[in-house]
Amino acid sequence: MTIYQGNIRKMRVSTDAEHHAQYQLPIGEQFIDMTPLLGKKLNVSFDNQINCVHCQAKTKKSFNQGYCYRCLTKLAQCDTCIIKPELCHYDAGTCREPSWGEANCLTDHYVYLANTGTIKVGITRHVSDAVSSRWLDQGATQAMAIMRVQNRLTSGLVETAMKEFIADKTNWRTMLKGQPDMVDLQQLKEDLITEIEDQLDEITEEYGFQAIDILDLPPVDIHYPVAQYPEKVKSINLDKELSFSGVLQGIKGQYWMLDGDRVINMRKYSGYYLTVETPE
Repeated sequence: MTIYQGNIRKMRVSTDAEHHAQYQLPIGEQFIDMTPLLGKKLNVSFDNQINCVHCQAKTKKSFNQGYCYRCLTKLAQCDTCIIKPELCHYDAGTCREPSWGEANCLTDHYVYLANTGTIKVGITRHVSDAVSSRWLDQGATQAMAIMRVQNRLTSGLVETAMKEFIADKTNWRTMLKGQPDMVDLQQLKEDLITEIEDQLDEITEEYGFQAIDILDLPPVDIHYPVAQYPEKVKSINLDKELSFSGVLQGIKGQYWMLDGDRVINMRKYSGYYLTVETPE
């Protein structure tokens, strides 16, 4: 067995030319290539130590998937407007970290549609090589950027308008239960834009015609390394179950799927100090 130890971060994920997801788990100063471990047994234990993913301070409890309480209350990336971008308050002069907001919020964003088992609307800052890491983190099997907007606030306003007709959340249990039926995202895009035409007009009237650019991009099909989906999802909780072993049967989103219908959201445990044993 090969033994890795250290604080983990959310899995890094990329895609090849055919949009097959490839995963790495950051642990300490190393990276575990996860995709080749499909079908292999893993042993994982939690050493009861959590370090904030931002300041590295020890913390008894993790907030927002890896932050200590102080960082939760101080960092702009942990503010409420990150979850609800329509509440962006940079222009009010109350941004927690204006320089961070300028670099991350006052830049182009993309509004997208995704099939994660249910159809959802979302926003992302990057669509690299036609695929956003956010789509991969959410386990989307289909996705399509439909608008480019001028900043995070505008993306939130558009998303809020669309939420009257489509969900903005991923049902992780549904996402893990199998390959969803294909959906005509292009037709859905056209239908949604028609439904919110008045709201889009109001946004451009207030923020200018450059605020929203409707895109004409094809949908992307994404493939995940899954040999077998769980029939009945059983979630592993490291705060209660300090160790587990199992055969890795698939990876989708930020979840490992193990034998016995067990799953674990690795992103949830960012900052946890783990020992991971893998076959040589």
